[in-house]
Amino acid sequence: MAKLHISSQFDSGSIEVLNLNDHCHIELKIRKDSAADFAQWFHFVLCGAMNLPIDLKLLNAGICSYPDGWTDYKIAASYDKHSWFRIDTQFDGEILSAKITPGANCIYFAYFEPYSFERHMNMIGSFTLSPYVFVDRLGGTSQGRDITLLKVTNTENSMLEMQKKKVWLIARQHPGETMAEWFAEGFLEGLLKKNDPVSCTLLDQCIFYIVPNMNPDGTVLGNMRTNALGVDLNREWCSPTLERSPEVYWVREKIIQTGVDIFLDAHGDEGLPYNFVAGSQSNISHSHLQAELEATFKESWTTARAGFQDQYNYGTPQRGSVPLSVATNWIADHFGCLALTIEMPFKDNAIDPMPLRGWDGQRSKEFGASALLPIQSVCSKLFKF
Repeated sequence: MAKLHISSQFDSGSIEVLNLNDHCHIELKIRKDSAADFAQWFHFVLCGAMNLPIDLKLLNAGICSYPDGWTDYKIAASYDKHSWFRIDTQFDGEILSAKITPGANCIYFAYFEPYSFERHMNMIGSFTLSPYVFVDRLGGTSQGRDITLLKVTNTENSMLEMQKKKVWLIARQHPGETMAEWFAEGFLEGLLKKNDPVSCTLLDQCIFYIVPNMNPDGTVLGNMRTNALGVDLNREWCSPTLERSPEVYWVREKIIQTGVDIFLDAHGDEGLPYNFVAGSQSNISHSHLQAELEATFKESWTTARAGFQDQYNYGTPQRGSVPLSVATNWIADHFGCLALTIEMPFKDNAIDPMPLRGWDGQRSKEFGASALLPIQSVCSKLFKF
């Protein structure tokens, strides 16, 4: 019988092994971020367990950052790191447990289908081949990784750049919210789809600025919410610094330079099993125009039947209750534009459940491509003003 072994020494790997024995009772601990107390993300491989009944227990689930996220949650698993599926999982308020008899010698487990930094680099490389894409390095992280921007537009269109609407999409400020980069990949694929009337119109009328991964250090380190310095980037937008949050500093400087008409920030929500958006209603400066554009965006996305809904969300916040240090709120306040935080589930989409898959990378990609329709609806309004 092969000896059981667990490893997380790879890109985005994260777990602590407390007890691993040949009786297949495995006790684990979800590791905190590398320089902060957030704990929710895990990603590891178990080897030597083929055809053995494995009993996994994550002992500290109840004291992680978002314990409500474990209710009705199922662990993601894969034999090849390409095809992921969900396994039966239970949460008793303290311990997250799952049982499986692996059909191969090695099996990977993760909080959500990972999006590796290697895939990130490959994605950048593949999109560079398009004549509509220009790649720009905005700056570096504290560990020296590139903060990459993709500028996408039809340069042959006769409309002057200054007349085009500026659409910004950023993703993965929180590195453990990997669905956000899957969303960005699907968004780009949809935008560059040949002979598609929506994408052709948008490439003619808009300049897209897309940062697929705002937190490359946190990605590689296997962090849930913070960069290598232990900083939550989505609380840095009022006054980012190169010492604490270079990722936000460089992206914010570029946004100030280009301006913005539509801003989208892709995330994942631990608790709610739905796709939804959060706007800037809490801002004191929130205008009737912003409210009208938010309504147009949500109505269009709902009508598209792409898995979006507006019934279950964070509710209507009180004025001033959300700090301007949050990206969506700072952008909306500073530019007076439409700014939305897009949330996707770590669980399944309750309005269109797929129990064997849950919400996953492919569904996130499809959702990303569908976001072009509400953008087109908003742009149609903006050009009338």
